[in-house]
Amino acid sequence: MRPIQMVDLRQQYAQIKDEIDRSIMEVLETAQFIGGPVVNGFSQSLAKYLGVRHVIPCANGTDALQISMMALGLQPGDEVITPSFTYIATTEVIALLGLKPVFVEVDPDTFCLEPEAVAKAITPKTRAIVPVHLYGQSSKMEEILLLASEHNLFVIEDNAQAIGSDYRFRNGQVRKTGTMGTMGCTSFFPSKNLGCYGDGGAICTDDDELAEKLRMIANHGQTSRYSHEVVGCNSRLDALQAAVLQVKLPRLDGYIENRRKAADYYDQAFAGHPNIVTPVRSDYSRHVFHQYTLKIDHTNNPAEVRAGLLAHLAEHKVPAMLYYPVPAHRQKMFAGLGGKEFHLETTDWLTDRVFSLPMHTELDESQLDFITSRVLEYFNKM
Repeated sequence: MRPIQMVDLRQQYAQIKDEIDRSIMEVLETAQFIGGPVVNGFSQSLAKYLGVRHVIPCANGTDALQISMMALGLQPGDEVITPSFTYIATTEVIALLGLKPVFVEVDPDTFCLEPEAVAKAITPKTRAIVPVHLYGQSSKMEEILLLASEHNLFVIEDNAQAIGSDYRFRNGQVRKTGTMGTMGCTSFFPSKNLGCYGDGGAICTDDDELAEKLRMIANHGQTSRYSHEVVGCNSRLDALQAAVLQVKLPRLDGYIENRRKAADYYDQAFAGHPNIVTPVRSDYSRHVFHQYTLKIDHTNNPAEVRAGLLAHLAEHKVPAMLYYPVPAHRQKMFAGLGGKEFHLETTDWLTDRVFSLPMHTELDESQLDFITSRVLEYFNKM
């Protein structure tokens, strides 16, 4: 059995090595490292895959979120509703721009933004909602979009963990996550379902005027060379990363199916266990399993039990992760922005209980059997 990795990028690369190497060599031979046909070609391919008019590539997913908020003209003091149970990038850009993060609860089953909590948090100062499609599953976008429409709010989808997921509306319409709001942001960090070999990100939108402004901001606010219309930043997806992504994009749906098969194996192994709650797969979206995240239940000391489990797995060389051990509203960086004012019982409850097992495209049955056996072994000894 191969050593088990949380994300096995080496094995994935081995499967596509010839194409990746050739694609990278073509960039090296042309020496067009910034912009150019490879970046433009990937942007067009991704736009076609997602079914949107515009994809604006940038340097990383955090920049994608920041550029999006800059393009909307949000002003210091404007409120942005966001979950606290998410990676810090979602929330730090709000603070970076002088906006006020308003942290709300997530659904304890899907880990995604709870529309009822959003509705209660809307005030006259609210300007935007940032739903995070966490771990690979979509937020309840139909309800969130309705709230946004009723209150004239922007919706910025954080799609860094769910690219390729489908969302089904009640009328049967199906859209890709990241394409339903005002704009959608994604990351191409290497461990993502569609990852490059460095940093990278993108913003997508159907709004022509907004797309032009996003491109301008990502390129120093330029309308033409040395003509700067607005304050911008320097955020570009380089051609070498675009070359990698262009090879991987046609394989994305296959990668997702591999992840879903691994999730099926985990689900079956843990089915009915009194202490393990497997991920919920909502009927309105296709879970793409960026992470396979479980909850520990029916125990008086979930954090203690979890710590023991992780130590047991580490002893057997099985990696596991806690995403995210300290929610945003409890982070020191938000202490001066009212973080302590928020009381999020569900978020705190989840923080004590969740843990994630290895999830990637190259997991084989022997590895999955070993991982699940070690987890069950621990609980059976309790």
